Amino acid sequence: MKMGVPSVMVLPLLIVVFAGVYYVYNEVMRFMSKSMVLNKVVVITDAVSGMGSECARLFHAGGARLVLCGPSWDKLESLYDSLCSGSDPSKTFTPKLVLLDFSDMENISDAITEIAECYGCVDVLICNSSMKVKAPVQNLSLEMDKTVMDVNYFGPITLAKGVLPLMITRRTGQFVLVNSIQGKLALPFRTCYAASKHAVQAFFDCLRAEVEEYGISVSTISHTFINADAQDATPSKAPPTNALWAYISNMLNTHGVSPDSLAHEIVRTVNRQNREVLLAHPVPWIALYIRALLPSCFFAVVAAGVKDGAMTEQLK
Repeated sequence: MKMGVPSVMVLPLLIVVFAGVYYVYNEVMRFMSKSMVLNKVVVITDAVSGMGSECARLFHAGGARLVLCGPSWDKLESLYDSLCSGSDPSKTFTPKLVLLDFSDMENISDAITEIAECYGCVDVLICNSSMKVKAPVQNLSLEMDKTVMDVNYFGPITLAKGVLPLMITRRTGQFVLVNSIQGKLALPFRTCYAASKHAVQAFFDCLRAEVEEYGISVSTISHTFINADAQDATPSKAPPTNALWAYISNMLNTHGVSPDSLAHEIVRTVNRQNREVLLAHPVPWIALYIRALLPSCFFAVVAAGVKDGAMTEQLK
C-alpha cells in the first residue's frame, strides 16, 4: 500500500517550502549586496538627511569607500562619528567628508574637485538632495523658484557633469537619482517643486542614453513622500468633502516611504543597476496611468480637489 501525503497537508507544506525559498533568497541577496559594493567609491549627497544617513550606514557596512556630502559640517562630523564608532575598522573604510550645499552654486566646482581628490575616481554617485515647497503659485516669489531649481536641478546636474569625466575615463560608473514621484506626476500647490523634479528626471533620462556606450548606467528612483513613521500619520481634522479627492488625499498623506525602506531600495538598485524604480503604493501608480490615458479625467479630479475648501485649509 502506497503512503502518500494527505491532501490536507499539501497547502501547509507548500507554504513552508516557499517560506524557506524566500528566506534563502533574501539571505543570498543580502550577501550579494554587501559583496557588490565592497571597495566601491560611493558619493552620497545630503548624507545628513534621514534617508541619506540610513543609506550611508548600509553602504558603510557593506565595505564601500564613502564620500559623504552635506551642507552642515557639524552634522557630517556627527554622522562620521556614529558610523566609525560602531564599525570594525578591518572590514570598513573611514568615510571622507565634503561640504556641499546646492543652494550655493558658486562653490560647487570646489566641492567637485575635492570629491575627485578623495579617491581619484567615483563608482557610484547618489544624488539625494531635495528642497520641498508647498504653497499656491501666487505666494511664491521668483527667488524661491530659483532656489528650488538650484537645489533640485542645477546642483545635481552640475555635480553629475563634474563627476562624469572620471567615469568616462574608466568606462564604468553609475548615477543614482533619488527623485520624487512628482517628477512624473505634478500635483497642485507644488509648482516649482514639481517643475524641478520633472526637469532633473528628464536630464538623467537623456544622460542614460548618452553614456551607455561608456559602460555607465543611470538609475532613477521615484518615491512618494518620505515619512519617518508612516504608521503614525495623523488624519486631517477637516477632510475634503469631494469623495474621490478625499480618498486620493488620504492615500497620499498616510502611505509614505520610510527612510530605511528607501535606503534598502537604493542599495538594491545599485546592485541590480535597475534603470527605473517607482517606490509607491497603488494609488500613485493608478494616477500615473490615468494621467497618461485619461488626462481630462485626471485634471478634473485634481481641479475638484483644489476647489475643495477643506484642501485649502490643509495648506495653512
